[in-house]
Amino acid sequence: MTSDAESSNELPAYATSPRPKRVKRIRLALLVSSFAACVSVTLMGYVFLGLMELAFGILGWGGLAVGQTGFLSGVQTGLQLAALNFFLFFITVPAAALALGLSIGRLPHRGITALMPYLRWGAVWGAILVGGTTFVFGWFGGAAAAAGALVSGGAIGGAAGAFCGFLLHRIVAPAKQLTEVDLSVF
Repeated sequence: MTSDAESSNELPAYATSPRPKRVKRIRLALLVSSFAACVSVTLMGYVFLGLMELAFGILGWGGLAVGQTGFLSGVQTGLQLAALNFFLFFITVPAAALALGLSIGRLPHRGITALMPYLRWGAVWGAILVGGTTFVFGWFGGAAAAAGALVSGGAIGGAAGAFCGFLLHRIVAPAKQLTEVDLSVF
């Protein structure tokens, strides 16, 4: 006969211990990851916006679709907002640090050492933050434009978030910190 208390003590495969000790370098990793999020979203926005404009030029379509409605107009709006992300760093960096701190920043304290949860939750929260912001501004062009802005912003945010999850995991190194034995006497 198994009680609920005994079954709840079983750990998932990616956790090392039920009560990990104090984890170091979390604040440093959050700061570096939030700056990396801001810069990577900006760089991806510029690159994909340039590629989209290049494709439009090759196909003979018009240039920027500012003020127009439609899915591609929304995609362009999302890419433009992502490219201008760095100019609002005083808002985006603290927002990214808060989102990372409340999501993947808590994983080492829970004893989670595997890389995949950091990548997955970083991508999810990156897509929510960037995709949600571009979606709101995409509504100015209508529902189709909002959907296009959500897709482009969500894709960029997901990629940037996965990169930030990887960066945070490498800086904190939870597997090394949580499994090393402390041999100090004093």
